[in-house]
Amino acid sequence: MSKHWVYAFKAGAADGDATMKNLLGGKGANLAEMSALGLPVPAGFTITTEACVHYYKNDKSLPDDLVEQVATALKNLETSTGKGFGSVENPLLVSVRSGARASMPGMMDTVLNLGLNDATVEGLAALTGDRRFALDCYRRFITMYSNVVLDLSHHNFEDVLDDHKDRLGVSIDTDITAKDWERIIVDYKALVKRELGHDFPQDPQDQLWGAVKAVFGSWMNDRAKFYRKMHDIPEDWGTAVNIQSMVFGNMGDTSATGVAFTRNPSTGDASLYGEFLLNAQGEDVVAGIRTPQTLTVKAREEMGERNPSMEEALPDVFAQFKSTVEKLENHYRDVQDVEFTVEQGKLFMLQTRNAKRTSRAALKIAVDMAREGLITPQEALMRLDPSALDQLLHPMLDPKAERVLIARGLPASPGAACGKIVFTADDAVRLAAAGEDVILVRDETSPEDIHGMHAAKAIVTARGGMTSHAAVVARGMGRPCVSGAGELVISTERGEFSTRGQVFRFGDIVTLDGSTGEILKGAVRMIEPEFSDDFHQIMAWADEFRTLKVLTNAETPTDAKTAVGFGAEGIGLCRTEHMFFDEERITAVREMILADDEAGRRKALAKLLPHQKSDFVELFKIMNGLPVTIRLLDPPLHEFLPHTADDIKAVAEATEVSEEKLLKRTKELSETNPMLGWRGCRLGITFPEIYEMQVEAIFEAAADVKAEGFDPKPDIMHPLVATKEEMANLVALTRRIADGVLSKRGASVEYKVGTMIELPRAALLADKLAESAEFFSFGTNDLTQTTYGISRDDSGRFLNPYIEKGIFEKDPFVSLDPDGVGALIDIARTKGRTTRPDIKLGICGEHGGDPASIAFCQKVGLDYVSCSPYRVPVARLAAAQAAINVGK
Repeated sequence: MSKHWVYAFKAGAADGDATMKNLLGGKGANLAEMSALGLPVPAGFTITTEACVHYYKNDKSLPDDLVEQVATALKNLETSTGKGFGSVENPLLVSVRSGARASMPGMMDTVLNLGLNDATVEGLAALTGDRRFALDCYRRFITMYSNVVLDLSHHNFEDVLDDHKDRLGVSIDTDITAKDWERIIVDYKALVKRELGHDFPQDPQDQLWGAVKAVFGSWMNDRAKFYRKMHDIPEDWGTAVNIQSMVFGNMGDTSATGVAFTRNPSTGDASLYGEFLLNAQGEDVVAGIRTPQTLTVKAREEMGERNPSMEEALPDVFAQFKSTVEKLENHYRDVQDVEFTVEQGKLFMLQTRNAKRTSRAALKIAVDMAREGLITPQEALMRLDPSALDQLLHPMLDPKAERVLIARGLPASPGAACGKIVFTADDAVRLAAAGEDVILVRDETSPEDIHGMHAAKAIVTARGGMTSHAAVVARGMGRPCVSGAGELVISTERGEFSTRGQVFRFGDIVTLDGSTGEILKGAVRMIEPEFSDDFHQIMAWADEFRTLKVLTNAETPTDAKTAVGFGAEGIGLCRTEHMFFDEERITAVREMILADDEAGRRKALAKLLPHQKSDFVELFKIMNGLPVTIRLLDPPLHEFLPHTADDIKAVAEATEVSEEKLLKRTKELSETNPMLGWRGCRLGITFPEIYEMQVEAIFEAAADVKAEGFDPKPDIMHPLVATKEEMANLVALTRRIADGVLSKRGASVEYKVGTMIELPRAALLADKLAESAEFFSFGTNDLTQTTYGISRDDSGRFLNPYIEKGIFEKDPFVSLDPDGVGALIDIARTKGRTTRPDIKLGICGEHGGDPASIAFCQKVGLDYVSCSPYRVPVARLAAAQAAINVGK
């Protein structure tokens, strides 16, 4: 039996539906769904994603029976429209659009007005009685087809058009007459002949298959591959192709085209948001070639626009449109991003999809829809991207700071950013890789700029509206964006822009506010964000559903207070070595390292003890009643010693030790591979006085705050343990010192002693370690290093090529490797709980704030994750989502 490669859709009926999204792609499935709902959708059909997969698996050849199935679908389309594909008397024109199962706005190719040639354009002119309209469609088709299929840059055609506009003394396309379009089309076809050595294709069948193959080909273009990598979209999904009868928004002032969102994708406000253009086709809106108009009177007044809104210009159509999009939002139970065309007063819906939105908007929309009863609180939580939530937690512009306005545009994507001006995507990538914050400034962005937009902190465009490419992509990425800043005169060649009598050059610093559309001179002061009621509601729902506890990595009072403010339930990793590096303490640390014997080391450590104690006093007070997991000294001692000649001289003077002795000791402590050397618990066993001092400081602090009415809960963590004997030795040391201090002070403090599992051997022998350890904290940074045999500090040279070649799916230091490192964690969990059923288990590496890693922790039954303070809300949401998914 022949495989079903083609599915038709028409008003009131469709071969497919929304449940077939993987096969029909998001656009095709939604077109079928809208057709089944009886909405005004131009008839058409979808070539499945499986045909694209076949195309790439078979050396870019089409399935044998695809041509026949498309011919049948095309014949049915002719019947339903009453038009003929290639007919001179009544030509059927079609659009050919991509449609992957995951939305990839602007990343793949589209061809409109396909089927026009020198003969059918005359038939279209006679049929409509509007020769100018027909020629306008034909010139658009030549430009788009030549760019997408024949690989001729659209700039070539724009240059021709600009020359004619100069000759005619006009500035906008709608001022060009039919006779002028005739001359321009002659020049367009001559350009194709000159550049490619052959005429522009006239056979509609050749045009159709050229466009289909081009859409398949665009699945593997550079921008699509970059977008897929950025959004974790698998390469083997492929794209569908949607072939749909054309409707025309460029048939005069009762025709229009537009893009709309059922709610504001920047703020989340429950109001219709979008733009339209009279007498235009869809590409005019998103390309930013003409300045679009608002949809509603309210939006026009808020924007201070003079041109009439759609509500005023086409009131009857607007009322039908408003009712239609409300029906779509209720049907899909999510904010919809729709494309529409009005042809001589008749509305047509060309596309609907779940809208891309900013993090702030996503939060508000999710909470509002749950409160409206459209979705459940669980669904509201699942609608949010935990990583995107991070964007709400960082500083914004201080409203009291001095601002020097240099230009103003449209507030296309909220947020604030400061950085150096760059004018090309490649420069944005280059400077960002060197650690610079950059602002990408363009006349308009195109899909080819995707890599630079991702590298930049923010985007500015001189042209384009609120639904331009720059605006839509920036919102999806969470980048602040100001679009349509028309007062900027940009010269990419000279690397500068001028505005209001000033010139700003490559590398100059500017600040932009994507919430107001302001572009400001220099760096403007930032402040901490304020959290909305919606944020607190989402966090409350997350806490209701999650089962994993969320702790933080912190060793300073500032970080601890920040984390508690974000809802941290304790400290899962306090790195005591960070306290040692303080300027007041480093001298005592170096004296301890340089001491000739234990007595000398203890004398130096005695100077450190009060400092350590004061650190823990503050942390215990901030975390009152919550666990504070304190990792004893971990790094090798040579890290505390100077290395340059000047530093050695200064330290020698400060410690009253000769430079010769200092050099000798530095050489004695240097290691070939410090990651695997004399560090962690090995220091505590060979120099037990170090850990004795730290434990004494911890419990003296605990006794002090207990006496003040606080409830300290210290957990003492020994790093890099590999053997049962090490663990037993260190637990005995800890309890001897801790119990001695508490007994002397007459204090009762609840505490645990455990280890950080960083070595495969520790994971494999976890049942032995659990005989004395009361908790395991998986140090996934080092566990990843020791499992892979890769140094995190040196792996940058080859990790990206590994990921690009598909050898690694992801950077294992960013997202936990579930198969290798994860397997070791699972073994340790099973063995540890076999020995000690109530053992506390968690992770405290950078993976503790990664949603995919958190999902793994939920799956294997850990008790908590620990992450940096600003990732705590992210982890709370991710933990709730993981619990909801496990419960499904």
